[in-house]
Amino acid sequence: MRTALLALSHSKQAQGLIVAVPLSRKAARRFVAGETLANAVEVIRQLNSQGITATVDYLGEYVSSEAEARNNADEYLRLLDAIQANGLKAGVSVKLTAMGLHVGDDFCFTNVRRIVEKAEQIGSFVRVDMEDAAVTSRTLAIYRRLRDSHPCVGVVIQAYLYRSQQDVAALIDEGMADVRLCKGAYDEPPTVAFPTKPEVDQNMLALCRQMIDASAAHAADLHLAVASHDDQIINYAKAYAYHHGIGRDRFEFQMLYGIRRDVQLALVKEGYKVRVYVPFGTAWYGYFMRRLAERPANLVFFLRALVGR
Repeated sequence: MRTALLALSHSKQAQGLIVAVPLSRKAARRFVAGETLANAVEVIRQLNSQGITATVDYLGEYVSSEAEARNNADEYLRLLDAIQANGLKAGVSVKLTAMGLHVGDDFCFTNVRRIVEKAEQIGSFVRVDMEDAAVTSRTLAIYRRLRDSHPCVGVVIQAYLYRSQQDVAALIDEGMADVRLCKGAYDEPPTVAFPTKPEVDQNMLALCRQMIDASAAHAADLHLAVASHDDQIINYAKAYAYHHGIGRDRFEFQMLYGIRRDVQLALVKEGYKVRVYVPFGTAWYGYFMRRLAERPANLVFFLRALVGR
């Protein structure tokens, strides 16, 4: 089922059929803030009122022209203006394939640097998102180029990749890393990724240990964001950080908009930092299909919405 849904996320024919159904948009609103910047601002404001910060993603990926990539970057500049104008506690997340990675690495770097410079000006933050394994090395290379002159940049590491412990070790050795650890949501072959959930979970725990151990050793400028909805992962990170003297202000938990809201609020009440990933925009189809693929309960929710039950 997961493989089928991920395949559908790349299908233009399926996209046309699903997006055309009005109830699909209604169902997608569980996981997507909306299609407009105003929708996103309202969702962020509500989260902030609950003590939760946000990372905002203008949806869109795999663009093939410079014009599309520049337009996506322009949308982020408008988003950052809105964050500043409304006094919101939020940063932004960017996918490099939306910034022109398939046009060229240098073009992509120059394009996304516009966003980073704007974020730096207003005291915000940019998370370079991670996509499929085919672009992992290129994504990390561009992240490093940006980070060398802009400390307001972080990156994502995916626990399902075999290479991730080596990537985290390298980032720690470089002495400056803001890392969001997540499990990974793309369909990868067993040649590059752990094929089973228990293996991915165990690697996620190992990556948490790497980052927390480094923080406990007072490595410079390290910040961990644990992105998981899994109680096992959350409780392990809390306990391991506590036993290694890492205060609740030195790392954070991240979750997706619309998923486990009760846990988000409970963590805030316990004194932990919580950040929610808030996507918006008209290009919601691929993101939405990946959310359905992650958990059967999400698919059941979608099907019930379609039949109005």
